Amino acid sequence: MLYRDGLHLLNRNRMGVWIPGLALAAVSCFTSSLGAQITQAANTTAPPPTVPRPLTLAERGDIFMARKMYRDAIDTYKQAPASAQMLNKIGIAYHQLAELDTAGKYYQRAFKADPTFSDAINNLGTIYYSKKSFRRAISEFKKVLRLKPDAAATWANLANAYFERKQYELSSEALQKALALDPGVLENRGTVGSLVQDRNVADRAKYHYYLAKSFAKNGKNADALQYIRKALEEGFKERQKFLEEPEFAALRDDPDFKLLMATEPKVL
Repeated sequence: MLYRDGLHLLNRNRMGVWIPGLALAAVSCFTSSLGAQITQAANTTAPPPTVPRPLTLAERGDIFMARKMYRDAIDTYKQAPASAQMLNKIGIAYHQLAELDTAGKYYQRAFKADPTFSDAINNLGTIYYSKKSFRRAISEFKKVLRLKPDAAATWANLANAYFERKQYELSSEALQKALALDPGVLENRGTVGSLVQDRNVADRAKYHYYLAKSFAKNGKNADALQYIRKALEEGFKERQKFLEEPEFAALRDDPDFKLLMATEPKVL
């Protein structure tokens, strides 16, 4: 009724006489306004949702790596241009399959493609480490650190290689540098990205003793206690070192430390 009343009021002159032509004009004006509003509304509707871009070959390969589908990852990476980064990724996939010789060849190809790509050099060092060629591993890790002195994972790898050569002081120094750069470096997992970090050592009891010593020296008492416990559980025989060496002095009043020293943990 409001629409009709509106037209009715618009169609009478001041004397109250009905004017038909004015009625048509009013209808035309109203419909034009309504059409403009509809057009404006149509033009302001939300745009359609954007279509996600297709994954790159590198991204598809990374998904296969995360799913531990290493053969599929290799096949996918090989379809991409052979950049240093891509060759390194292929090397890591072969590394995960324990095909060390093939992995090493791809790391070498990555290094030749870009001699400044330190991740490939580090990863080649871990191949030598896995083959117990510790001298060559040390040489590769040092190359990395000349290019990238803040590479905490490589410092940790170097510490392990020195440890296996029984160069314990050098190992401790390298580990101190790794922990100073990244206090969580020993908890990192560097085998599915661009950099491989190897923490396998033969004498784990002694290795954990040195880790405890490094953490204690840095005031990380909780971590030091954790690795003292691990060292003892793995058969570390030189318990007296914890009671005599100056690095452990700050721990000696700690109740947990006293308990560790007073009990004989079960060797795992």
